[in-house]
Amino acid sequence: MKKVILFVFMSILLTFNALSQNDPKAVTILDKFSSAASSAPSVSMKFLLVTVDQMQNTKDSLTGSVILCKDSYKLELPDNIIWFNGETSWSYLPDEQEVTVTKPNKKDNSFQSQPSLIFSMYKKGYKSRLVEEKQDSYTIDLYPVDIKNDIIRVRLVIEKPSLVLKSFEYKKRDGIIITLLVNDYDLKGVPAQEIFTFPQGKYKDADINDMR
Repeated sequence: MKKVILFVFMSILLTFNALSQNDPKAVTILDKFSSAASSAPSVSMKFLLVTVDQMQNTKDSLTGSVILCKDSYKLELPDNIIWFNGETSWSYLPDEQEVTVTKPNKKDNSFQSQPSLIFSMYKKGYKSRLVEEKQDSYTIDLYPVDIKNDIIRVRLVIEKPSLVLKSFEYKKRDGIIITLLVNDYDLKGVPAQEIFTFPQGKYKDADINDMR
């Protein structure tokens, strides 16, 4: 699976000014956006994931879906399905018929590892700024306080007035930009907890690689 990254930043002076304080309006919007997601029984998204490698001058895209419920989620991509029940992760590769069982690293802040960070990452370690407000959307940038962070910038586009996520983009220092373009966003589903655990009975022929 591809990891995310970035390319060019602003000058040191501009960066310092951007990070010196939070934009109160951006924080207010993000608080409402986060509250709507965290108070829902679940968050379901169907999306197009676009990966641009600026160093190699390549662009790839794939479709996927995710269901989030508290600390649990199920992420489906064409070449990988991940179940996480809050403690254990099962990563299944359909082509290899192999599932790897792990205890995820809580410090891994990629979308693939912790999709729910979309709704909360602005609260700690980032400064936020409302960079554009249109009639139908807000564009908000997040900048890491730690200038050594692999992530240089995170950008969210949130629909007005529904506070529906339209896109989520993050850039890291190796020139890769990953953009999540949301096609469907639903806060009404009530999933059964079993959906976040690997259904071994359904994949009886899968080789299990337990790395816990």
